[in-house]
Amino acid sequence: MNELALDGLAVPLRALRLLSVDFGHLPAPEIDVSAIYPDQLALRFHNGLNGFEAWRAALGIAPDAVELRAQGAGTTWRLQADADYGGAHVHLVGYAAVPPGTVVHADALSAVAS
Repeated sequence: MNELALDGLAVPLRALRLLSVDFGHLPAPEIDVSAIYPDQLALRFHNGLNGFEAWRAALGIAPDAVELRAQGAGTTWRLQADADYGGAHVHLVGYAAVPPGTVVHADALSAVAS
């Protein structure tokens, strides 16, 4: 099997550089660049949805383009959305605890990826 050279990740790394210049004032996400998806840049937020929402708006992702899922037997919300930026596919993900007493709809639970 041939391994991808580091320059094979130039697209998402360039997009990250552009994002840091254009949106350096926004909350810092967990960042994932992978040889498995060499054109993708993943931005993840694990401490609530404020960072996710700030980046969603900055990337021009419409609210109705956000997918809501539940995981952890309905204890955690997972929001995800996608956009193209700087030639890369940006995958945005946010996690937040489901408030106690909230009933999670069965459709949200059935959409959880394994």
